[in-house]
Amino acid sequence: MGLPLPAFSFHAWVRLLLGLLLLLVGPAAYATHIVGGEMELQYRRGNTYTLRLNLYFDAINGNPGALDQQMTASIFDKANNRRMQNVVLPLTSNTFVQYTNPACTTPTLSTRKLVYALDITLEPAMYNSTAGYYAAVERCCRNNGISNIVNPQNAAQTFYLEFPAVVRNGRPFIDSTPRIFPPLGDYACRGEMFYYDFGGQDTDGDSLVYDMVTPLNGYSNTVDPSPLQAQPSPYSGITWGAGRSTANQIPGNPTLGIDSRTGRLTVRPSQLGLFVFGVRCTEYRQKVKIGETRRDFQLYVLNCPQNTPPSLQVYNGTGKLPAYVPGRDTLHLVPGGNRCLRIRFTDPDPISRLTLTTRPVNFSGLAPSFTSITTGMVRTAGAPDTLTATLCFPECQDTKGQVYLLDVIVADNGCSLPKLDTVRVAFTALPPPNTPPVLTSTFPTEVTGSAPVIVRIPVGGTYTATLAGTDTDRDPLALSAVGQGFDLAAAGMQFTAQNGTGRADGTFTWQASCEAAAVQENLMVQFRLQETTKCTPSPVVRTVQFVVLPPVDTVRFLPPNIITPNGDGKNDAFELPTLPPDYCDGRFAGIKIYSRWGNEVFHSPERTFRWNGAGSTGMYYYLITFTNGRRYKGWVQVLP
Repeated sequence: MGLPLPAFSFHAWVRLLLGLLLLLVGPAAYATHIVGGEMELQYRRGNTYTLRLNLYFDAINGNPGALDQQMTASIFDKANNRRMQNVVLPLTSNTFVQYTNPACTTPTLSTRKLVYALDITLEPAMYNSTAGYYAAVERCCRNNGISNIVNPQNAAQTFYLEFPAVVRNGRPFIDSTPRIFPPLGDYACRGEMFYYDFGGQDTDGDSLVYDMVTPLNGYSNTVDPSPLQAQPSPYSGITWGAGRSTANQIPGNPTLGIDSRTGRLTVRPSQLGLFVFGVRCTEYRQKVKIGETRRDFQLYVLNCPQNTPPSLQVYNGTGKLPAYVPGRDTLHLVPGGNRCLRIRFTDPDPISRLTLTTRPVNFSGLAPSFTSITTGMVRTAGAPDTLTATLCFPECQDTKGQVYLLDVIVADNGCSLPKLDTVRVAFTALPPPNTPPVLTSTFPTEVTGSAPVIVRIPVGGTYTATLAGTDTDRDPLALSAVGQGFDLAAAGMQFTAQNGTGRADGTFTWQASCEAAAVQENLMVQFRLQETTKCTPSPVVRTVQFVVLPPVDTVRFLPPNIITPNGDGKNDAFELPTLPPDYCDGRFAGIKIYSRWGNEVFHSPERTFRWNGAGSTGMYYYLITFTNGRRYKGWVQVLP
């Protein structure tokens, strides 16, 4: 005979059944699968932003049942943790994270990038707190094999970002959070230097600062692995294992660190294992913090085959001279002289593929280029032990008296990341001599240091100017004219040029019209004289402003002030044939005539009006208005 069942309430039975159900399906719900992730908030238009969660999923050990089809993000006010809204983010993309070198793929490491995103509205009337806001997504659990935290299979993760109010001082304050560079699919080798660029991009041009932070744990757990909404902050961090901390997340010499300005990660790991780490990117505008985003990620450290770094030497000219010595030598490139370097590069390891690149250190714009091979195999069948290449500087390179620095880099195809050798070349360069061209024109004389020359033409008038460019070096010249924010033809302007060697001529014509006045308030035209040589210097530029004036009055406006409506044919009516002419938006709107007591006695919208004095002598007053707000006032006396 069985024992009697204990007396349970209905709710107790429900809780018991739910607990049994969690035991049965729990592994699929909270399977250890999360590699890491970060959130982004990108401005779209108006009050619309895209809220995005990039989640990195362990494609080897993660349970497919734990791959969510949607995630819930919660937005809070930083000032008081007030919940602003919950946003359900659907899964929009599922791709693999790529290796830097696909040949280094290992079957023990494969990561998926899951993107959850949705366009949301941030109304200025609602999102105006000066403290700013934060968004969070909570999910459990992390990979079971993580080496540097306690109980990783029970450790959760909170994805987190901060953003400012969308309005400041009554005006829109537009900001997109930084977008951290793509995550690494690579592993690190024990005892070898590992490096990776986590530096971000900011569409608003804000300053970005990076530091290491403890990954966030938050409130989700194995019982509630995917909450319907995130809890407000503060969020607890993960629990570091023995000897680990925010400043020592991955053991090594050096330990894992990040460059605060560039976001470049470096570590020479000293232990094997899987290590989680956290990076924060803080955003500043005018030296004031306006937001931040965090990335949690993992780094797998393996034993790798021995890889000896490649080496290179740089020679000036033919390669017979002594090799260039960084820090001691400086190249001086002059017109007519040698502007090429010879490079010899090799690798002691067998079957190595080497690749040459260059990287400007303190300059931009013109840079040298290779005129021969930049990639090749060494120490394999049919391949030499050493490769050579030629690097040439442009004839027009001009360092403007400064010393420019250029890194010449050779990389091998070693795993997990290429080994490098770098020679930093210091150089100065002078371009070929050149006398600037001269631009003359029939435009009014420009006053040095003043605003652009202004040409004023009455509506209906035509203006013509000629331009001439000359060059004593007999270089090819080209003249052009460009409207600043408008099309020349739309404003009734035309420019033709005859370009040639040592001389260029141009003719500019303009038909001033009401249409031209309506195109743009300030019709600014930039005339440019450009040398079209291989070394193209800055153009000679002249800017002219064109203004449409009202028509010139052919008759002076002198209204009569006495009429005698006696029928003798002389001054019988008040009329104004000499009114200022209509001009574009300045057209005759009407006349009103008032008695001395302010009573209206006459009005007319017609320019050709006639008033015969209303049959009463005395003093009267008139008001004439135009459509552009122009007004004329006066008096007229009616005599017998």
